Amino acid sequence: MSRSHGGQSKPSRAPEVKGPGVLITIGELARRAGVSASALRYYEEVGLLVAPVRVSGQRRYPESAARLVATIQLYSDAGFTLAEQKALMASHERGPGEWRRLARRKLAELDEQIARAQAARDAISHGLCCPHEDITQCPNFTTGVTAWLAGRPLSESHPQLHGRRPHQAAAAGE
Repeated sequence: MSRSHGGQSKPSRAPEVKGPGVLITIGELARRAGVSASALRYYEEVGLLVAPVRVSGQRRYPESAARLVATIQLYSDAGFTLAEQKALMASHERGPGEWRRLARRKLAELDEQIARAQAARDAISHGLCCPHEDITQCPNFTTGVTAWLAGRPLSESHPQLHGRRPHQAAAAGE
C-alpha cells in the first residue's frame, strides 16, 4: 500500500508497537519516514535532526524521530526551505506568535510565485494564439521585451498589453 505526497508515491508506514526508549537504525527510520538514509544524514548536517546516539558506530534514533522527519517533509511540501524549517522549529521557543509571522511571510511569497506563474501561463497561452509564425516578430512580444528592459515583470506588463491593469486582469479571470 502506498500514499502519495506531492505526486510521489511513498510506502505506507503502519505504526509498530515497541517498548519505550527503543532505538531504531537509520535504515528503519528512512523506511518509516519514506526518505533516503542520505536525506536523514543531511538533515543532521543542517541541524534539523539531532545527531543520534551511536551503537557500535551505527546511528540509532528514538522512534519519535519519524514524526520529526514527517514534519520536515510536510514543511517541504508546503514550500519551506530547510533554513525556514529550522526557523519554524526554533520559533516554538521564541514565542507563540513567531511561527505565524514566518507562515505569513511564506504565504506572501507563495502568492507572488503563483501570480508570476499565472502571468507566464497567460502569456504563453496568448503566444500560442498569435498569428505570427515567429513569436519574436509579434508587436505584443516586442512590447513585452521592452517592458522587461524597463524593469516591469511579466505579471505587470502582459495584462497591460491587453488594455488591463494586473488587478483588472485578475478580476476578469485572466
